Amino acid sequence: MKRTVKDIAYDLLRKLDLTTIVGNPGSTEESFLKNFPKDFHYVLGLQEASVVSIADGLSQGMQKPILVNVNTGAGLANAMGSISTAYQAKTPLIITAGQQARAMILNEPLLTNIEASNVPRPYVKWSYEPARAQDVPAALMRAYATAVQQPSGPVFLSIPMDDWDREMDEVDVFRTVSTRFGPDPARVKEFVQKINDSKNPALVYGSDIARSNAWDAAIKFAERLQAKVYAAPLAERAPFPETHPLYAGSLPPAIAPLANSLRGHDLIVVIGAPVLRCYPYVPGPYLPDGARLLQVTDDPNASSKAAVGDSLVSDSLLFLEAITSLVNARQASTTVAKAPDAPPSPIIDAEPLSAAAIFEMLKPLFPKEFVLLEESPSNFIEFMQCFKIDRPDCFYTFASGALGWNMPAGVGLALAEKKSGRGRPVIVVMGDGSFQYSVQSIYTAVQENAHVVFLTLCNGEYAVLKQFAQLEQTPHVSGLDLPGLDIVSLGNGYGARSTHAKTADEVKRAFAPALEFKGSSVIEVPIAKGRPSLLDA
Repeated sequence: MKRTVKDIAYDLLRKLDLTTIVGNPGSTEESFLKNFPKDFHYVLGLQEASVVSIADGLSQGMQKPILVNVNTGAGLANAMGSISTAYQAKTPLIITAGQQARAMILNEPLLTNIEASNVPRPYVKWSYEPARAQDVPAALMRAYATAVQQPSGPVFLSIPMDDWDREMDEVDVFRTVSTRFGPDPARVKEFVQKINDSKNPALVYGSDIARSNAWDAAIKFAERLQAKVYAAPLAERAPFPETHPLYAGSLPPAIAPLANSLRGHDLIVVIGAPVLRCYPYVPGPYLPDGARLLQVTDDPNASSKAAVGDSLVSDSLLFLEAITSLVNARQASTTVAKAPDAPPSPIIDAEPLSAAAIFEMLKPLFPKEFVLLEESPSNFIEFMQCFKIDRPDCFYTFASGALGWNMPAGVGLALAEKKSGRGRPVIVVMGDGSFQYSVQSIYTAVQENAHVVFLTLCNGEYAVLKQFAQLEQTPHVSGLDLPGLDIVSLGNGYGARSTHAKTADEVKRAFAPALEFKGSSVIEVPIAKGRPSLLDA
C-alpha cells in the first residue's frame, strides 16, 4: 500500500527542520493535523493575525523559517496585516491554509478560498495552490526555497483538505539552496572609488545588517572610514551600537527633515535599508545640496524603486566583507558624531508618571541580557532616548507600522529564547491602544510558559494620532480617546500575572518580580498625556 501525501510531506518537513507549527486550526486544516506527530510542536494562537506574528517573532529569534497554518479564506484574510509586516521585515514564513475539498471548489461552497493564490498578494514572495494532491510535497519544497533566498520573506500555499490522504508514489523532493548572494566585483570597485573620493561621507545603516549578522562588519567599516553612522528611518532592528562614538542617531522619517539631518555630507552610503522610508509627507529635496547617494540592498525591488542614488544588490555582510579592506582608512576627525543633548531628567514622583520617568526608573532593573520590543508610538522618542541598544539581536519592532505586531512577536521571541536555551527575558513595551489589537496572544504566552513581560503604558487615547492631527492640521478628529480600558482584567482573563502600578515604587515592585517570574506578566501603568513632535527622533 502506498503512503499518503501527508506521510511524505511530514518526512520533508522533518528534513527541513520545520517541526514547529504555529497555527489556529479550522475544519479545513484538521486533515493535515490529525494524528499529530509527537516529534512536532504545535503552538496555538487564538486569532490568525497573532498566529503569523508569533511565528514572525519565533523565526527572527531562531533565525530560521517557521511553518504557519491558518484557516481557509477568512482566516487568511484575518492574517493579512501580520503577513504584510512579515513581508516588510523579510521574515521567511511558510504560510499554509486549508482549502475546500477539490470536488466542491468549482461551485464555491462555504469556506472556499476563492482565487486562493491571489488573496495574500502582494505581501508574499510566492503564492500557489497545487494542481494535484501529489504536488503538495514538491510545492512545500519550492515554498521553503523561495522563502529563504534573499530577499527572504513569507510564501503561501493553499492546500485542499482532501489532498493529505491521497496516495502517491515515493519521492524525495528535499534539496538545498544558497541563502545569500555577494556583490558584483566591478560595482564594488565603482563604490570604492566614490567613497575614497568623498570628503565627508555618512553611513546610513538599516535592518538588513541585523538580519545578515553583519553587526561586527558594520562597526569595522564605519571605524575604517571614521564616518558618522545614522540608523535608517523607522528601522525595525538595531543595525549599530547606539553607544558607539560614531553613532549619530536615527534619521527622521520625512523627506525634508531627513535631508536637513544629512547636511554637510557629500556622500550618503545606505547599507541594508530602502532609500529612504518616510512617513509623514514633508516635501523637500531627498538629499542635501551637493550630496550623492550609494545604496546596498539585498532586494532588487528596493534598488529599482529608490528615488535617488546608485544601487548595488548584495547581502549586507558579504558587501561589507568585500569592500572594507579596499577603502582608504581615515583618521578620526570632526566627522565623529557629537552625542545628542541629554533630555531633562523626568520627575519621578509625579502622578501620573511620564513615560520618560518610567523608562528611566526601570532601566537599572534590566538584566544584562534581555530582548526588548516597543509599540507605544506616542512614547517612542522617550524610549529611544533612554534605551541605547549596544548589542545585536536584542531589539525588535514592527516593520509595517500596523499596530498589534509586538505583543505576539514578543511571545514568539520568548519561545525562541526557550528553544535556543539563551533564556533572556522578553520585555514588550505597549501602548494601551496597541495592546487591544492582539490581546489574545497573552493566552499563547501563558500556555507556552513563555518568559515575557508586557509593560503597558496607559494614556487613555490614541496620542500618536493626535500628534498627526497637529502635523496635518486636521482638528477635531473623532475616535481618538480610549476611556474604559481595563488592562489588568484582560491580562488576568488569559491567565497572566497582572498588576496595576501608578507610583514609582509600585512600578518597581511590579517590574522586578515580573523579571524573576519565568512565566508571563502584564503591568498596567497610567501615564501623563503628552504629544512631542513626530519628527523629533
